[in-house]
Amino acid sequence: MNPQILFVDDDPDILSAFQRTLRKDFKIDVASGGQEALARCARPSPYSVVVADMQMPGMNGVEFLTELEKNFPDTVRIMLTGNADQKTAREAVNKGHIFRFLNKPCPPEDLLPALHAGLKQYQLITAERELLEKTLNGSVKVLNDILAIHDPLSFGRGQRLRDYMRAFAESLKLKQTWDLELAALLSQIGCVTVPQAVLDKARADRLLSPAETDMLARVPEIGANLLSHIPRLETVARIILYQHKNFDGSGFPNDRVAGEDIPVGARILRVLHDLEFHEARNVSKERALEKMSRAVGRYDPKVVEAVAAGFDICLTPAPDENVFHAVLLKDLHPGAVLKSPAHTKDGLTIAPASAEVTPILLQKLRNFAELDQLAEPILILG
Repeated sequence: MNPQILFVDDDPDILSAFQRTLRKDFKIDVASGGQEALARCARPSPYSVVVADMQMPGMNGVEFLTELEKNFPDTVRIMLTGNADQKTAREAVNKGHIFRFLNKPCPPEDLLPALHAGLKQYQLITAERELLEKTLNGSVKVLNDILAIHDPLSFGRGQRLRDYMRAFAESLKLKQTWDLELAALLSQIGCVTVPQAVLDKARADRLLSPAETDMLARVPEIGANLLSHIPRLETVARIILYQHKNFDGSGFPNDRVAGEDIPVGARILRVLHDLEFHEARNVSKERALEKMSRAVGRYDPKVVEAVAAGFDICLTPAPDENVFHAVLLKDLHPGAVLKSPAHTKDGLTIAPASAEVTPILLQKLRNFAELDQLAEPILILG
């Protein structure tokens, strides 16, 4: 490890002293004020620890470290000041979430342990985040792959809803959309617990028994329960739970949540879900949205208006369906998009049209081919 520590002080002699004293143990950078320090922190390689003086012109230490936390939350913050009163210490800890508070002049026997502790804290923070991200990404991939294997049609619908959500978020110029896109992608994950015969029956618009109707109604709850056990997916789980909740409070789940108390992501997903449903039945977006705008109490009117205003503008153009070619399995690669369903020689659908070929889907197709059951060639767009 090559420790990266930044000292911020308006006294150049103090900064020079830090560099001389600590250069054998750490890589030291210096800045003469808060604004200069924030500019330095914007570099690609983040600082592990920042040590700031309290009394600086223009931007004092508390103001600087508070701003630092907003933009670089992982960086460990240490306050170094000659002002030893309790008010300054309390303000520094509460507003800047300071890791350590040291008094000037600070002898090496006090400063060095604080810096080593700060570096250890940074390692813990970044290691935990990396672990969570890997756990999160891995868990999502496993769930998505399971859905792709169990029910390719539900998997394909989740992919389309993710694309719809991404286009809608772009129309609103939203910066953080990962939770919305993930909720759309995994909105159908609860289908993994529903027997295939029941899913096929519902898609054929055949009469369902009360037990089957209740089973399908609880798909959002099942999906939410699956995701609620994965770190950082609590918000996504709540969006999925309320994805079929009507704006007036009716529908599943049967609780008192209604109107703007319903998670906004769920209100958006409710509109996009039904929009995709209508389009799958050859109803134009304009006609579908017009119909949905008249369904009083079912949708958030503001969301319907926003979708109508911006959805078509920002939706990524679909590939020209007239441009496609046939490939053999050996020439099929992840990332390709199916022009028509991939199916067995007996007509069993393995993956729906418009599905993106993922590594797990490709492996599934290979397994069918091993049993001499895969119908080839396969039609892909582009």
